[in-house]
Amino acid sequence: MTVNDFFSWLEGSGLGEAVRTTPLVYSSLESVHILGIALLVGPALAFDLRLLGVGRQLLPVTAAARHLLPLARFGFALAVASGVVMFVSGAVAVGNSGAAPWKLGLLIVAGVNIAAFHWGAFRRVDGWDIEVPSPARARVAAVVSIVVWSAVIAAGRLLAYT
Repeated sequence: MTVNDFFSWLEGSGLGEAVRTTPLVYSSLESVHILGIALLVGPALAFDLRLLGVGRQLLPVTAAARHLLPLARFGFALAVASGVVMFVSGAVAVGNSGAAPWKLGLLIVAGVNIAAFHWGAFRRVDGWDIEVPSPARARVAAVVSIVVWSAVIAAGRLLAYT
């Protein structure tokens, strides 16, 4: 079975048919996907800005993480769930889009960046939680996060046009 055969199988599945043919399902999924992206990227950007020094004297990094990162995780779950279902409904076109490997690759980069930050600099956050500049590794992770999530959004929009 080739990748295109798999995409065709997904598209022809009951789920793919239902999403394509049931009124308002796809547009509702798009709305949920956009809400998920907003709940992911908004809090992630706010956290990244804190890592870059915004509010350093006012807000501990740990407090920002405690309040913002659960929202980002919830947004990610919404975006993934709705995105997968939307993908199934048009797997051949989306899977063969020039933007698809970029979006997938950027999502992998985002995941690696998150893991590297949490397993690296964030483990020693007690030493730079408040009133101390974030270490260079944390600031680099923040910049990578901002750039990569912006690029994921752009690649997602390009899926419809390439």
